[in-house]
Amino acid sequence: MEQAYKYNELRQHEISAYPGRTLGDSATDGEITSKPMVLFLGPWSVGKSSMINYLLGLQDSVYQLYTGAEPTTSEFTVIMHGEKIRSVEGIVMAADSSRSFSPLEKFGQNFLEKLIGIEMPHKLLERVTFVDTPGIIENRKQQERGYPFNDVCQWFIDRADLIFVVFDPTKLDVGLELEMLFRQLKGRESQIRIILNKADSLATQDLMRVYGALFWSLAPLINVTEPPRVYVSSFWPYDYAPDTSRELFKREEISLLEDLNQVIENRLENKIAFIRQHGIRVRIHGLLVDRYVQTFKEKMSFFSDPELVFKEIVDDPDKFYIFKSILAKTNVSKFDLPNRDAYRDFFGINPVTSFKPLTAQCSYMGGCLLDKIERAITADLPGLLSSINSGKNPVLSSCEATGCGEKPKNRYRRN
Repeated sequence: MEQAYKYNELRQHEISAYPGRTLGDSATDGEITSKPMVLFLGPWSVGKSSMINYLLGLQDSVYQLYTGAEPTTSEFTVIMHGEKIRSVEGIVMAADSSRSFSPLEKFGQNFLEKLIGIEMPHKLLERVTFVDTPGIIENRKQQERGYPFNDVCQWFIDRADLIFVVFDPTKLDVGLELEMLFRQLKGRESQIRIILNKADSLATQDLMRVYGALFWSLAPLINVTEPPRVYVSSFWPYDYAPDTSRELFKREEISLLEDLNQVIENRLENKIAFIRQHGIRVRIHGLLVDRYVQTFKEKMSFFSDPELVFKEIVDDPDKFYIFKSILAKTNVSKFDLPNRDAYRDFFGINPVTSFKPLTAQCSYMGGCLLDKIERAITADLPGLLSSINSGKNPVLSSCEATGCGEKPKNRYRRN
């Protein structure tokens, strides 16, 4: 994993190229070095906090997360490893650059007051971090939380390695808030696990009907061929109710724990894949910005108004083949291209005249930034994955081998 972290060293070059000018979020040091994250989502009072208490063995202890029949969790609670049991305020978590939560500052102080961390010396937390979230409430008054709840959820969704969406068999109604949540989960279907909790509260026949009703309700919201895995059990430390499918519930519980263990065991592979995925976004963003800059310079004349010229380009990029020209490049998929409208906002903040062409970011000794990103995506990061699977030390095409005088190839930042 230390080999993957070396790609972080080249961010200084990218920052000097386009300081502070990124589309979306950059990956921070804390995110790259963080443990796998397991995110719990779902309506209120479905057993999310109880499930975390059960997994960590906190039930009936003074350290357990508060649970109840009413909506009890109003904060985003991050349960992580620490040398001693203590709580950490959200403002402290965001200020600590060594953690993966510093980007959360952008959601404002109102949100940071609703963010809390709990550290404890637990074996499981040495390898994974749990995030408990406020329950989704289909009530307009209670939706007014004072901070961008959906945006915060999206931030955690984008960084989660496993997402448990928990349901109570007695509360299966799907409203606008839940529809919004599943729209945010689009593209993350492989990480989603549906939990039908409190299953022993129903007779077997009723449970089968509820199971079918759950799929009926969720089918329009999950537009993939393969449905997500559904676990049916009661995730708390007490014995199952009598005359219920006890053996089924126990097997489901074991399967869920095996699923969680897979995420932990695949931590290195997932992290390298995250770095590579981010590198692909960086490469595409750099190519698009470069194409906008080139087109602007081509259309400018001595008598042209720069603002009008660029407004025409950014309002109708298809007219100037901005995105089509990028698809002509090697290894660029049309499904990876960002939204065209995002660049109208991007250049509204970052004037096009402040950018240099990518060719200006090349040097005789250091090579080109885009080439380093390309090597990282196509050769070095896949090489790291292969070395992990084979148990051999990776062989990187670093600048030491080519004599370019710089540290290994690029990796994952913003252009």
